Amino acid sequence: MKGHIHILGICGTFMGGIALLARELGYKVTGSDTNVYPPMSTQLQAAGIDLMEGYAASHLQPAPDQVVVGNAMSRGNPAVEYMLNAGLAYTSGPQWLSENLLHDKWVLAVAGTHGKTTTSSLLAWILDYAGLQPGFLIGGVPGNFGLSARGGGSDFFVVEADEYDTAFFDKRSKFVHYRPRTLVINNLEFDHADIFPDLAAIQRQFHHLLRCIPGEGLVVHREGIAAIDETLAMGCWTPTSTFGIGGTPDWQAELLADDGASFRVHAPDGTAHAVQWDYLGQHNVENALAALAAARHVGVPVAVAVAALAGFLGVKRRLELLGEVAGVAVYDDFAHHPTAIATTLQGLRASVGSGRVIALIEPRSNTMRLGQYRTQLAACTADANQVYWFQPPGLDWSLETMIAQSPVPASLGTDVSELARQVTAYARPGDRVVIMSNGSFGGIHHLLLNELEAATH
Repeated sequence: MKGHIHILGICGTFMGGIALLARELGYKVTGSDTNVYPPMSTQLQAAGIDLMEGYAASHLQPAPDQVVVGNAMSRGNPAVEYMLNAGLAYTSGPQWLSENLLHDKWVLAVAGTHGKTTTSSLLAWILDYAGLQPGFLIGGVPGNFGLSARGGGSDFFVVEADEYDTAFFDKRSKFVHYRPRTLVINNLEFDHADIFPDLAAIQRQFHHLLRCIPGEGLVVHREGIAAIDETLAMGCWTPTSTFGIGGTPDWQAELLADDGASFRVHAPDGTAHAVQWDYLGQHNVENALAALAAARHVGVPVAVAVAALAGFLGVKRRLELLGEVAGVAVYDDFAHHPTAIATTLQGLRASVGSGRVIALIEPRSNTMRLGQYRTQLAACTADANQVYWFQPPGLDWSLETMIAQSPVPASLGTDVSELARQVTAYARPGDRVVIMSNGSFGGIHHLLLNELEAATH
């Protein structure tokens, strides 16, 4: 046994991944959280990790060799205060990852405002399909692997590179710890209004990341994104490779179906490769291009990488089909930013044509709670036929004015059970219902499926 680490905030996707990696490396791992419930709790317990409810000082007695502190922890937390008063050794999750796993790896990092989880899952799958046995740490559960992290059996490691801050004692973005050799920047918009005052502050963090990429590395980025171009202009010492639909990128996709389920990849070597897969939306086509470009950098032949796409099983909570009842399909989607909401709905619209798309949306993220996007939210739902908005407790502003600006019929609710009943009454066979939230949305997913099932009897 290498030693004992205790993780504060262990049931978050990232910290849970750290726990799995530490256990795999031979550490004794324990952890505390206020949200000890499946699926993360069962995944951790199956790995032999002891979980403790809450943040009691007693969880750190006897003292572990090191405390790994999640970025949700703050001063005033009982475990944090005890840790500091007792002089325990502590670090952040990203720092622990860097020092214990990434320091001698070829790191492929996927950054950007949207698409990080899907793109990093695609990239890990392509490398695995090519026989490279990559390690990975992803902010979701890729269907091809069934877990969010593993150490791998090679020098390659794929990490979802988040720009959110590292810990209460380290306000740098998480991704500056990873020192990647291959970097993907999918897109770049303002987000995380709770920690960043404006887009320029985020660009500064991406600039710090670019300063760490070797001259012999590669920066893969979407073509024609002003915020990315401005960031690269601040300083880039590494070759770049671009991707996109249309324009003149190095990696280009030609859509063969409007919904993105079929497209042709035009690679930098002049070859063209047709793709048929089960994923919708132009944003997912772009995610695939980014993954192909990054995989090529570590030597995966284009034809092999393209062949892997057809076997990609997706990521939980990324337009994940939960079930179909009486012809009504219900999807779960993590979208929590206007651009993500719009692109998801556009993909569904292109797929169903004149069929009806019903959106249930909980604006739950910290940025949403602060009202940063209140003027943009209405327009992002234009591809839905009907929108049901949920006003979550603690939202700092009312959705009522936004409802009035909606380009499609919209209503506002404050009770998830009533919302499920309203959607059931409105839905008819052939409809697509997509539930959008980065949280549990009060369990509305199963409430709705149960209501739809009850309505058939």
